[in-house]
Amino acid sequence: MVLGSPIAVGNTAEIYLYENRIIKVFKDYLPKSEALYEATKQNIVYKSGLFVPKIVDVREINGKPAIVMEYIKGKTIGELLYENMEEAEYYMTLSVEVHQNIHSKSGESFEPMAEKLSRQIHAAPILQLDQKKTLIKRLELLSVDNKLCHGDFHFYNLIVSDNKVAIIDWVDASGGSRCADVYRTYLLLSQVSVKMADLYVSLYCEKSGLEKEEIFQWAPIIAGARLSENVTTERQERLLKIVNHNE
Repeated sequence: MVLGSPIAVGNTAEIYLYENRIIKVFKDYLPKSEALYEATKQNIVYKSGLFVPKIVDVREINGKPAIVMEYIKGKTIGELLYENMEEAEYYMTLSVEVHQNIHSKSGESFEPMAEKLSRQIHAAPILQLDQKKTLIKRLELLSVDNKLCHGDFHFYNLIVSDNKVAIIDWVDASGGSRCADVYRTYLLLSQVSVKMADLYVSLYCEKSGLEKEEIFQWAPIIAGARLSENVTTERQERLLKIVNHNE
């Protein structure tokens, strides 16, 4: 199958628009089961009533695992923000409302967040054994909720279409603390703008009744777990500083 050029390229997959469908083709180093794993999560979210692309098929394309899904036409909130920063608070408020809607759903059908974060912390090569033990102990104390959490919630995973917002990229979804999920968003946004990240957390707290301290107590855990991801756009020094500052 000749898919043409990808419309987006991520760490784990390339995204194509083909015959009015989105095709997500996973990279060679990932197991063959990765496509089915992600599609299963997304299908559960779809059935919960959240606005996500419908899964059409899971199959191999050109020898690689792939997901075929509904194409939702629109622009990401990230693109809209870039085009008009004067509307930043509007789009951030809209994002917060979508985030809260996700957190209103139960996470019982998903992997427990505590297990996912624990696995990532153990896999972070740069962390010392005593740092890992400290983070795991802290994680055990904080893991009491079981809300649906996206795990990678940022403006480029939100597509505005016909005055609705579709949520994409569910591979990191888990059941756990909304505070942890919000801090993960803060960590991602603060790579670009601490001011914007602070505003996001303030808006979430304002609309949810949470205190900032409840969110930021997750800082060392989420930063420690991110150290296992080996993301080229993230600085390990920044993450280590967060881990060490909050130990």
